[in-house]
Amino acid sequence: MIIGVDLGGTNIRAGLVEGGVVVSINQALLTEKDSLEKTIAQLISIIAPLIQTGVKGIGIGVPSVVDIENGIVFDVVNIPCWQRVELKKILEKEFNIPVSINNDVNCFALGEHRYGEAKAFSSFVALALGTGLGAGIIINNALYPGNNCGAGEVGSLPYLDKNYEFYTSSSFFESLHTTTALKAHHAAVRGEEESLQIWNEFGFHLGNAIKAVAYTYDPEAVVLGGSISRAYAFFEDSMKKSLLDFQFPESIKRLKILRSKVDNIALLGAAGLIGND
Repeated sequence: MIIGVDLGGTNIRAGLVEGGVVVSINQALLTEKDSLEKTIAQLISIIAPLIQTGVKGIGIGVPSVVDIENGIVFDVVNIPCWQRVELKKILEKEFNIPVSINNDVNCFALGEHRYGEAKAFSSFVALALGTGLGAGIIINNALYPGNNCGAGEVGSLPYLDKNYEFYTSSSFFESLHTTTALKAHHAAVRGEEESLQIWNEFGFHLGNAIKAVAYTYDPEAVVLGGSISRAYAFFEDSMKKSLLDFQFPESIKRLKILRSKVDNIALLGAAGLIGND
């Protein structure tokens, strides 16, 4: 058994993983975000009820860069007090079991590789579409974090007048269309033309982001996850049309684009940081 943890800027989720299945979950809204001491205490309180005999370790995904070897977390998105946190040391002292920490989208990619849509691929990129745009990279069946755990920050690449993240995450809906992805999804389900057009635009921009990934990594597959990916049916066509001017048409024909389907995949991936359960 392994405990997987998904630490976000809004929520904390921890799951007990056994046999590739999340058998128990604790979750809570993250409170007191301005206090490092209180956020650490809350994290411990979410993990503690899952600790039992037979738990081999704790794997944690965080929305930030990480000193993976030493388990030090830097500049966590939306948690201002987490600028440099020796999280591995803190939690190993608290629970006396091994702790491994990595970027949250890297955990998503690892989960897809072991339990999800990417089990058949040795090299692929997982894109998380939500509050931001993040990527996790698997090369030759191994997670590629980069030198500073910063590989895959595709969203920060310049694009048009902003960057890819601005046009392929929640900001696209909120800043450009004064709505939310969820509202636009519901409106598209109802067949509202304006929302259908918004999703067409979104798909065009996402296709361009995927081209950037393909030019950079030439993966076998791209797996789309995150809350926005639930609207896949409404942006799939325009996304694929956007790929048609790729410089190497045969490469893009061979590229598989898949949507994440396994529940709690980030928790499974975080647990995978420790090893097999």
